[in-house]
Amino acid sequence: MKEIVDAITSGQASAGEFSALRLPESYRAVVLYKSEADMFEGMASADKDPRKSIHVDEVPVPELGPGEALVAVMASSVNYNSVWSSIFEPVSTFAFLERYGRTNELAKRHDLPYHVIGSDLAGVVLRTGPGVNAWRPGDEVVAHCLSVELESSDGHDDTMLDPEQRIWGFETNFGGLAEIALVKSNQLMPKPKHLTWEEAAAPGLVNSTAYRQLVSRNGAAMKQGDNVLVWGASGGLGSYATQFALAGGATPICVVSSEQKAEICRSMGAELIIDRNAEGYRFWKDEHTQDPKEWKRFGKRIRELTGGEDVDIVFEHPGRETFGASVYVTRKGGTITTCASTSGYMHEYDNRYLWMSLKRIIGSHFANYREAWEANRLIAKGKIHPTLSKVYSLEETGQAAYDVHRNLHQGKVGVLCLAPEEGLGVRDQELRAKHIDAINRFRESDPL
Repeated sequence: MKEIVDAITSGQASAGEFSALRLPESYRAVVLYKSEADMFEGMASADKDPRKSIHVDEVPVPELGPGEALVAVMASSVNYNSVWSSIFEPVSTFAFLERYGRTNELAKRHDLPYHVIGSDLAGVVLRTGPGVNAWRPGDEVVAHCLSVELESSDGHDDTMLDPEQRIWGFETNFGGLAEIALVKSNQLMPKPKHLTWEEAAAPGLVNSTAYRQLVSRNGAAMKQGDNVLVWGASGGLGSYATQFALAGGATPICVVSSEQKAEICRSMGAELIIDRNAEGYRFWKDEHTQDPKEWKRFGKRIRELTGGEDVDIVFEHPGRETFGASVYVTRKGGTITTCASTSGYMHEYDNRYLWMSLKRIIGSHFANYREAWEANRLIAKGKIHPTLSKVYSLEETGQAAYDVHRNLHQGKVGVLCLAPEEGLGVRDQELRAKHIDAINRFRESDPL
């Protein structure tokens, strides 16, 4: 592994030299064990501790198949799907691996007693399988997390509709929280040259998800002048939605939970901010009953900020806790785009405010290759910036997942895999210098 790291950090090794490097028989990876899938049984979600289920272990390098690539992972990041994996919710991800393993002979590789998790990476291609022409060893890449088979016609208009669509590192094995990852070649995209490995690894999943949900015609198709309500506007998803709104000529109304998080939004250029804790919004009277008076108070506050206008788009991802309010405050003919449901999947809302006001609810899940490519292109051009706040070592991934689970973080948290230290991998110093304040914006924040 040292030879691989040396070749990468030199920045000068050729494709031939990378091809000649000997692959190790095993590598270190963040894993969950199938034998522990019931370890949190009977516990409330909030009490489940990823530090107990996440392990770092040595695992064999997987077999390389057609259309695939092995990537040396310099850095990765923690997404909420890694939290779900680690607390075995809503179901154990080993059920996904078993189901995938039954589809074909090559997919059987994924059905193992351990699961290498992680849905982001920045690194270097080591090997490519038969049929891969666009990438070669030595290419510096990031990976998006959409894994598709594309044998059905359903996926050829929008690959997210492919019946065999999966999220890599969540519904497949050999994910990015590791020293080596196995991906399909159509997951690869060029690494933004002005970013470090850990910065480049941070945007992938959340940036692409926010792009589809808010900008793409498959989502809300945001336009100039739209008012966009962004829940969790300084978090992993919301921080990118806020940037897309500002870059696209829309007006974000940022909902946050502290003054420190409000200040992060202001530093991005947002002006309309609601601190839901300071203003005391409680949308549920108890676990069974919502409070429409709080919806109305929330809507009134939005109109105070916007000069009397309701929101055109709601960027929804908390789910159960906020969904009733989201439907209520959206303007007539407006759109609620939803994904994730981190506070609960069973949404409740008053349908009168939806049907009689001609509103739309759009389900949005990750992004297709084109959307992910466009989202990454905006990062590479310095139009959208990573929201990396803190970096952990591979051995500290359990703590990183714990912090995300407890919402003790801002933006995204990164994980160093093969990178020996932070700050490596920058190839365009001039572009970096131009945007250094924005790149470091979240690194300088206090999440508490």
